[in-house]
Amino acid sequence: MLWNVIHIIDIVLWVIMAASVSYVVFFAIISLFYEKDDFASTHASSLQHYRERKFLVLYPAYHEDEVIINSVDKFLYQDYPTSKYQLVVISDHMSDETNRLLSTFPITLLRPTFEKSSKAKAMQYAVKMMEEGGCTVAGGYDNVVILDADNVVYPDFLQKLNILCNAGYNAVQCHRCAKNSNNDVAMLDGASEEINNTIFRKAHNRLGLSSALIGSGMCFTYDLFKQNVFMLSTAGEDREMEALLLRQEVFIKYAAEIHVFDEKVSSQDNFQRQRMRWMTAQVQSLLRQLPQIPSAIIHGNLNFIDKTIQQALIPRSILIVLIAFFAILTTITVPTWCEKWWMLLAALAISLYIAIPSQLRSRSLFGKILSVPGLVFRMLKNLFHIDRKNTDFLHTTHNSK
Repeated sequence: MLWNVIHIIDIVLWVIMAASVSYVVFFAIISLFYEKDDFASTHASSLQHYRERKFLVLYPAYHEDEVIINSVDKFLYQDYPTSKYQLVVISDHMSDETNRLLSTFPITLLRPTFEKSSKAKAMQYAVKMMEEGGCTVAGGYDNVVILDADNVVYPDFLQKLNILCNAGYNAVQCHRCAKNSNNDVAMLDGASEEINNTIFRKAHNRLGLSSALIGSGMCFTYDLFKQNVFMLSTAGEDREMEALLLRQEVFIKYAAEIHVFDEKVSSQDNFQRQRMRWMTAQVQSLLRQLPQIPSAIIHGNLNFIDKTIQQALIPRSILIVLIAFFAILTTITVPTWCEKWWMLLAALAISLYIAIPSQLRSRSLFGKILSVPGLVFRMLKNLFHIDRKNTDFLHTTHNSK
C-alpha cells in the first residue's frame, strides 16, 4: 500500500514537471523554424510612412550611482536628431555628487523622493512632470522608451526603433543581452537571459504570439504607455504592463536586432535577491491573471492565456536540479521508475541547448553548470519568503562603472 502511494506521488510529480518541460521543448523547436529577414522587410514597410518620431527616453534610477553616469553618457551618442528625443533620468535616492554630474549632461533630471520607491512610481512621476510642462520636444512625444540605469545601447538604437514604430508596432521589446561575463554567476545569468529571449520572445513572435516584456529595452507609443502606466502598482511592473497590453490585444514585437546591453548579476547574494523579486512577481501575476482566464477563453485571447501559462511554469534551473535529483533517486531505489525521469531530463537539456545562441555554446559556459545547484538552493530558499501581497521594490546592486 505504501509503495502504491509513493508511486502515485512519483507520477504526479513527473506530470507536473513534464508540463513545464513540454512548454520549453515546444517553443525551443519553434525557434528553429526558418524566418526571413524580418527587420529588412519591416524597414521597407516603414519607408512608406517614414518620419522621425519623437521619443521620451526614461532612465528610472534608484541608488544607481555606480552605473547611471556611464549609461547616460553613452546614450547621448545617438545618431538621431537631438530635437527629436528627450532623455529623462529619474534620480531616486542617489547622491548629490551623482546628481551634480548628471546635471552637466543635456538631459532632464528629476529628483523625487518616495517613501517606498518603485520603478512604477518613477515612471508615473516622470510622465506627470513631463505633462506639467517638462516636455522640451516640440509637438509632444510619439513614443516612450524605458531603460534600466545600467543599460547601454548602440548609437543607432533610436534609428532602429524608429523603423519599427513607423512600421506600426505599438509595443516593442528589444534584445536585452549581457554586457559582462566576469564570473560563473554572470555567465549563467547571461545565458539564462538568452534562453528567455529564444523561448518567450523569438519563438513566440514566429508563431504570431506576443513577445514577453523584460522590464527594460522597451518602447511603447506614448498614448498607450500613458494609458497604462498609472495602473501599475507592484514591483513586477513589466509583468503588469504586459498583462494589461495583452488584455487590450496589443501585439508586442520582439526586436532581436536592437541590442540593449544589461549588467548581469555577479554575486550569489544579488542573484538570490533578483530571483526573489522575479519569483514574487510571478506568483502575484499568476494570482492576478487566473480569474481573468474564463473571459480570455471566451474572447479567444490566446496571448493572455499563454502569458498566464507562463506564470505557472516552474523556473528552469529548479526544474533541472529537481528532475536530476529524482532521476538519480529512482535509479538507486526503484530502477523501473527512473526511465521517464531520465527522458524528461534529456528533453529539457536538449531544448535548452537549442535555445542558447550558437555563439554562446562554449566549453567555458557548460563548465559553469556545477554552479547551478548552489544557485538553485538559494532560489528554493526564496520560496519560503514569497509574500504575494508584498509590493516593496527589492533593489539589485551593480558594480559597473
